[in-house]
Amino acid sequence: MFLQIKKQVEKELFRYIGSINKLYALNRLSPLLFNNIKEFICRDGKRIRPILFCIGYLGFSRDKRVPQGLYRSALSLELLHDFMLVHDDIIDKSDKRRGKPAMHTLLKNALGKNKKIKFDGEDLAIVAGDVMYAMALDAFLAVRGDLTLKEQALKKLFLAALYTGSGEFIELLLGAKPIEKVTLNDIYKIYDYKTANYTFASPLTMGATLAGANRQQIKKLHAYGMLLGRAFQIKDDIIGTFGEVKETGKSNLTDIKEAKRTILVWYAFKRSQAQERLLIKKIMDNKIAHPAQLRKIRSMIVSTGSLAFAQNQIRQLSLQAQNLLHNLRLDQKHKQALDSFAQNILKT
Repeated sequence: MFLQIKKQVEKELFRYIGSINKLYALNRLSPLLFNNIKEFICRDGKRIRPILFCIGYLGFSRDKRVPQGLYRSALSLELLHDFMLVHDDIIDKSDKRRGKPAMHTLLKNALGKNKKIKFDGEDLAIVAGDVMYAMALDAFLAVRGDLTLKEQALKKLFLAALYTGSGEFIELLLGAKPIEKVTLNDIYKIYDYKTANYTFASPLTMGATLAGANRQQIKKLHAYGMLLGRAFQIKDDIIGTFGEVKETGKSNLTDIKEAKRTILVWYAFKRSQAQERLLIKKIMDNKIAHPAQLRKIRSMIVSTGSLAFAQNQIRQLSLQAQNLLHNLRLDQKHKQALDSFAQNILKT
């Protein structure tokens, strides 16, 4: 089911790419802008958000025919994701995205060594990201359906952007908070806004809203998405700390080196001895650390029981999500597809 929907989403993405110039005349406005946006949004991706949007719609729709424009509308979530990636890479000072140069790196290379200009690739990338955001909103309007439901679903897209941006904002501020003052609630707040709502709850409930699902079902579906999203982010933290470079595309010491306030580091700090706490605090305060010190913290994540704690959190959240899913009035085919998807992405 997921693969079938992904194929349709991919097919629609390439149709959309072919129509960008006709829709917006971007190539005439700026070939540089057009070519780089086109290259960036064509890169391989999981397409989780548009797929979940389609499942939310198809699982609750009484009319089993796929409405005209559904897959184009689903692309709004992929374009919103791309817009956020462009800005995230600037904030994180990351030169790579999906194994290729980040948008600001592409534009920096295009500018060359022209010292007369007062802007750089990052400045251009911010604007390119804004253009992609506008494209996301426009793409959503493609679906044919009840205008009231369409307006309600569109509002959820706006809120997804608003809450994700807010999550990024508070995550940056949390990076300045001493690790000893960080709480589990602080960490989960970031997980909920930056991952759970944006990647799982919003796409599912947008689709269900468009299909006419009632408020009670949408509320339950949202809760399901939030639980699944929390569990997914914890799993992602584990992969980021213990995964292979070929799997993640980056060193498994990067998250620790960047002083990310993850559940793994938080729990290890709480359960470690005084001397070990000083080392974690030093890294979290963005002091320079040697690879050996970073590896020491990673080993502490295991020895303090932090890894086991995180894995247990995944299991608990997964069970809660599963119970909610079984009580949803989603049709059986799409319910099974969601259950299979959840088990697959949370496999430890």
